[in-house]
Amino acid sequence: MFRKARRIHGATVVITGASSGIGRATALAFARCGARVVVAARRTDLLEEVVRDCERIGGEAMAVTTDVRDADAILALAAAAEAAFGGIDIWINNAGTGVFGPYHEADIELHRRTVETNLFGAMHGAWAVLPIFKRQGRGVLINIISLGGWAPTPFAAAYTASKFGLRGFTASLRQELAADEDIHICGVFPAMVDTPGFVHGANMSGRTLDPGPLLYRPEDVAATIVQLARHPRGEVAVGWPARAAQVAYNLSPRSTELLIGAAMRRLVSRASPARRSEGAVLRPIPDGRRVDGGWLDRKKLPSAGAISTGLALAGLAGLALVGGLAMARKRDTTRKGSRESTAGNATRANGHVTKD
Repeated sequence: MFRKARRIHGATVVITGASSGIGRATALAFARCGARVVVAARRTDLLEEVVRDCERIGGEAMAVTTDVRDADAILALAAAAEAAFGGIDIWINNAGTGVFGPYHEADIELHRRTVETNLFGAMHGAWAVLPIFKRQGRGVLINIISLGGWAPTPFAAAYTASKFGLRGFTASLRQELAADEDIHICGVFPAMVDTPGFVHGANMSGRTLDPGPLLYRPEDVAATIVQLARHPRGEVAVGWPARAAQVAYNLSPRSTELLIGAAMRRLVSRASPARRSEGAVLRPIPDGRRVDGGWLDRKKLPSAGAISTGLALAGLAGLALVGGLAMARKRDTTRKGSRESTAGNATRANGHVTKD
């Protein structure tokens, strides 16, 4: 059934993790549409910059310094947004972090904080805003997940656990609220994005991080989020690598794990040495203040969004072929085992070894 696009102009939008990266790009994208934007993060000075930028391009904006790991702080954020603008139309759980490196070599506190930020931060947001949506009878909740919520990533165990958990949490809420026709629960799965996240995350690998050539711009994700707010649906990928990872893992999880694991181990072993860093996992840091992380500019690469559709389809086809071959081998093995079992039964029957 066709649904009329939801109005963005004049809507109240709350965005966590909005001081840089995807969150900041999303705040600016909604401001350009005339939305009233409430930005939240731990770095007050950067939030004030975002507010000024939003107002400069035509949106209303306010900042609320918030640590998403604090449930009471999230309640205060929701109350401030509702008091200022009379309600909340769209809530975006975007705050996120990670720990890169062998799981056992990072302090458990870094892993805990990663899960608290990525998973519990979103749960706190939903817990705060859903009662408001229920009273209003409408609202859109958007959780920014990751391709890591579809396919597991080695050397990022806590991040992967939090994103798999966030995808499950999002799907569970979507089922729970299915009877509320105008309350929508959505998940966004970006591929690799050129953000300051590689500075903010902890790096316990002792190796230099490099996100590789297939990078999307934060603005690509922001545009998808705005479109999703207009036309809500369950799960949306940003970038063909994210969709390819989903297809491959669904078709052949074992083959996909082996492929990704081998590739990551090879990349890590060949990376140049670097000092270990806790990033911004435990406390805010002044680095990483922009929308982008500067990777595309430094590498002089085009955005992965500019890669041809043919290449994207080729990648999907290749991954699907790998998965298809793996499934075919599995079916052949199953059939062979079935034939051998049948032949064995017949032999035993002819030899009068059966029992009544």
